Amino acid sequence: MADTSVLEDRGAQGFVRELGLLDSVMIVTGSMIGSGIFIVSAYIARQVGSAGWLLAAWIVSGLLVIAAALSFGELAAMMPRVGGQYVYLREAYSPLLGFLYGWTFFLVIQTGTIAAVAVAFARFLGVIAPGISSSTFLVKPIDVSPGYAVSLSVQQLVAITLIVLLSVVNTFGLRTGKLIQNVLTAVKTLALAGLIVLGLLVGRNTVAIAANFSSFSAMWTPRDAVTITPDLLPVPPISAQQGGLALLTVFLIALVGPLFSASAWNDVTFAAAEIRNPKRNLPLALAAGVGLVSLLYVLANLAYLVTLPLAAIRSAPEDRVATAALQAILGGGGASIMAVAIMISTFGCNNGLILAGARVYYAMARDGLFFRGAGRLNRWRVPGVGLAIQCVWTSLLVIPRTRLRDASGLLVLDKATGAPQYGNLYTNLLEYVTFAVLLFYVITLLGLFILRRKRPNAERPYRVWGYPWVPLFYVGGATLVVLALLVYRTQTTWPGLLFVLTGIPVYFLWRRVGLRDGD
Repeated sequence: MADTSVLEDRGAQGFVRELGLLDSVMIVTGSMIGSGIFIVSAYIARQVGSAGWLLAAWIVSGLLVIAAALSFGELAAMMPRVGGQYVYLREAYSPLLGFLYGWTFFLVIQTGTIAAVAVAFARFLGVIAPGISSSTFLVKPIDVSPGYAVSLSVQQLVAITLIVLLSVVNTFGLRTGKLIQNVLTAVKTLALAGLIVLGLLVGRNTVAIAANFSSFSAMWTPRDAVTITPDLLPVPPISAQQGGLALLTVFLIALVGPLFSASAWNDVTFAAAEIRNPKRNLPLALAAGVGLVSLLYVLANLAYLVTLPLAAIRSAPEDRVATAALQAILGGGGASIMAVAIMISTFGCNNGLILAGARVYYAMARDGLFFRGAGRLNRWRVPGVGLAIQCVWTSLLVIPRTRLRDASGLLVLDKATGAPQYGNLYTNLLEYVTFAVLLFYVITLLGLFILRRKRPNAERPYRVWGYPWVPLFYVGGATLVVLALLVYRTQTTWPGLLFVLTGIPVYFLWRRVGLRDGD
């Protein structure tokens, strides 16, 4: 009989252990597979300029994430508590560092990702129902400053509706959210596997294979790669075609895409208090889920490359590489089929993100560092208030728009209508915290070494395989990516660090209020 006993452990009273090993693997897999794998390869191809380096980017990023997941497994088995990475940082370093992660997680890491995935869902729904458009407005853009506006388009409304719907569903207990996650993850994993099989067996194109793999030189020599220009520091522009250190730096910057196509792999650790036998199942779920998705991602890119020449991948309309590949295989119906697959993928991805996110706010609230109500469970044994707070803030992130400008600073106008073009605020926020997210992962894995020294006798049901080289592999690789971003994407890295540091005064204010209230 399934163990659904009520947990009685360190401030997590009331959670029900509803998740088994399969459920946990489904959360890992479902939270990782969103829209990135169907789009990001165009961005990478433009930067690295060759089929070999495109595949290498996905292979190296997969190995990095696997190394991180294996390392997180030790922390998760050692501290199977609600809150996951927040708890690891708190215990290895200090409550302040844990809060800075949780603060950034709430403001943009999790909520901004949910908003982005919800808009991706609405955008692909628009392929099937053209009325769902970013330019069909219920409230036309209202400029609030030279750089920003607010609006409510039909596309934005659909995105907000999705966020609200999944938040409400997850409020009514873990069992419902788990069922949705399991079904949709199974469907979208099979859909991605189907795309791979079609690409490798049916879509094999002699022109594409000759262009991408005809020789070692064709596979590994960058051609027509974009030039990466530093946006602030006085360092020279670089291109993959220069080779040597320039190629390495470009490759490191290109890793950002695949790394963040898999960035939610650790979400299952946030729900550790609801997993049966977490000391065993958490490490297994992390390893199995991340390993499976990493393999699928590499195979998907191999399918793209045997179906489409690199030039077609690089110039895919709106970067929809998977759609271009499926159209090449199936013809005109490919776009609609791919749109449905991506809608299923993003729907399931957001369910996992929404389910897991509220558990971090719960842990913070129990420490007196978040809204008090977020630290209580509702009648269905889930943090309902935390889900509601997350829902409101995420929905608000969908509404603001950025006023798009070209390199000279002039507003970008629609060629047909002359109307100003708008982006999304959360996209900028996610760019700003890219540096911080990678930094938090590095700091967390360094915490593994600290905890081995601070608590040598602590129970460790699982010890990371290949210690210390496996965690050091991720720490070294991610640090190089961070340094490359710091030099060539300075304007979206140092503001991200400042964005995180705004949590310092908030921490002391919240702590003071919490102490005054007797928390």
